[in-house]
Amino acid sequence: MNLFQVLSILIVFSALFGYLNVRYLKLPVTIGLMIVSILFSVAVLIIGQFTPTLLEWERELIGQVDFHKILMDGMLSFLLFAGALHVDFGRLKEHRWPIILFATLGVLISTFLIGGLVYAVLGWVGIQIDFIYALLFGALISPTDPIAVLGILKKAGAPKNLEIKIVGESLFNDGIGVIVFVTIYQIAQSGAGHQDLSHIGLLFLEEVGGGVLLGLGLGAAAYYLMRTIDQYEVEVMITLAAVMGGYLLASILHFSGPLAMVVAGISVGNERFRTSTMSEMTEVYVDKFWELIDALLNAILFVLIGLEILLIPFDRTYIIAGLAAIPIVLLSRSGSLALPILIFKKRLGFAPFTNLIMTWGGLRGGISIALALSLSGDMPKELLVSMTYIVVVFSIIVQGLTVGKVVSRFTGGSKGG
Repeated sequence: MNLFQVLSILIVFSALFGYLNVRYLKLPVTIGLMIVSILFSVAVLIIGQFTPTLLEWERELIGQVDFHKILMDGMLSFLLFAGALHVDFGRLKEHRWPIILFATLGVLISTFLIGGLVYAVLGWVGIQIDFIYALLFGALISPTDPIAVLGILKKAGAPKNLEIKIVGESLFNDGIGVIVFVTIYQIAQSGAGHQDLSHIGLLFLEEVGGGVLLGLGLGAAAYYLMRTIDQYEVEVMITLAAVMGGYLLASILHFSGPLAMVVAGISVGNERFRTSTMSEMTEVYVDKFWELIDALLNAILFVLIGLEILLIPFDRTYIIAGLAAIPIVLLSRSGSLALPILIFKKRLGFAPFTNLIMTWGGLRGGISIALALSLSGDMPKELLVSMTYIVVVFSIIVQGLTVGKVVSRFTGGSKGG
């Protein structure tokens, strides 16, 4: 099958599964799509025991989709920009310091906590891996996924100041998490003894700083271009060019593309930019265009996550390891949030039970699966992919379906601080 055929089938699946969810399950869109996709894959597995043709066809379809490449080099730029476009800039600015700490120090603490605990637990159940690979798992599973969390939080009734912390952290820790993962990945491939720590630190700063500066530059360029014309079709194309051209430029310059897209999206979406550059009609079309892009790509992404189960190498040991990783990831998430919350709790008036809600509301999603699938064959890839898939499915289905109840239970559905 060629690219057009694969994409056509995925869009047909997305529309069909979306219809089944809206018509019968009535779950949040992303969760419903993934559940229907998993049920479809399980049905195919069962039918495949008697007539293997359908099973072989679906495995061939999913096998032709490079999940890591399609998400990290394609869909992610659009999804992050679309998500950042509607972030409340005023609240984000007010809570910038805890968000920065959550997204940087929090990811690093979480990576090492998860890595250490997973290494110990795997050894206890008889699975021996090098510590660096346990750290790799910690890095790929630590970032919370804004793609998974944005839509759910909007309906959960979380206090606005708490919502902006979760959403802001999720948007920014994507880029940081990818950089941490790539750094540890390079160490794992070449050996710790061959790595200069100062060189690693400089590369880290270059990726982060370069991504932020590029995002600001893209926002400034879009501001100038859109301010000097009033033609909504062209202005929508300018935002699209900023995303596609900006992400391409980031990859050429070795800057963080995800961070660039988040900063560009926040720049274009803030109130000052809108009132200075967009007419009412332009604003409506820009918003509707990116809402549609967001909905379509989200649908394809979560259908892919559900269908991917056919290629996940599950065995009894891997399942035990994945189930053991779930509480480890949650406990490490809570531990990584503790210091920033302690520092800023009184100054910014954090809502009660902030740690608990942010821990349960920190969903994992497609980015973790994509990073796991990018591991090389000489690493314990099958084990780490299986563990990642189990944690992600638990996170999206169990945490995603209950986060609203957790928010209501511990905040009383308050919309304030």
